[in-house]
Amino acid sequence: MDLIQMTVRGISYSETQTGAYALILNEEKGERKLPIIIGGFEAQSIAIALEEEVKPSRPLTHDLFKSFGERFNILIKQVIIHKLVDGIFFSSLICERDKIEEIIDARTSDAIALAIRYNAPIYAYDSILKKAGFTAAISENSKKLSEDKWIQNFVKEQSNRNEDIGDLKKLSVSKLKTLLTKLVSQENYEKAARVRDELSKRKS
Repeated sequence: MDLIQMTVRGISYSETQTGAYALILNEEKGERKLPIIIGGFEAQSIAIALEEEVKPSRPLTHDLFKSFGERFNILIKQVIIHKLVDGIFFSSLICERDKIEEIIDARTSDAIALAIRYNAPIYAYDSILKKAGFTAAISENSKKLSEDKWIQNFVKEQSNRNEDIGDLKKLSVSKLKTLLTKLVSQENYEKAARVRDELSKRKS
């Protein structure tokens, strides 16, 4: 499978969905773009890394990781977005220490936040771009949408697909456990924490 080098185009904030962001990657030698839904903390970390003039007074988590890596001579050589399952992107950090390479699993948002800080190239498999990418001119029902409008629609659609957990008090313990497993697999940790807290109340 072909690896396609990507560059970070920027972050788009949803005008209608609070706290919803889309990280937009550009195909380096082409017109395709890859939108990835990320959380607010990750969006902030990536935005700060992209803006060279903005320096936080204390290191963010990804800055701390980079300082740790540099102290122990660990280099991030590249990031590969290698899988897409149910709207969740899976990525790997290709690291090197003492000329020995290691592959580390990572959330895509974390991997890209680190890639920017290490000036490491970002790659995605062509199959993922064919499945989830788009071009600047999008045709939908024979009507052209602007790139920004398409991104806004995408963020709204993806946000609406997130699990609506509703009133947790009405769910049985078994259903709460099933929901918790599903939310964790979706990397929806904020809602997973709410379900966990409800389960803890039932035990006390």
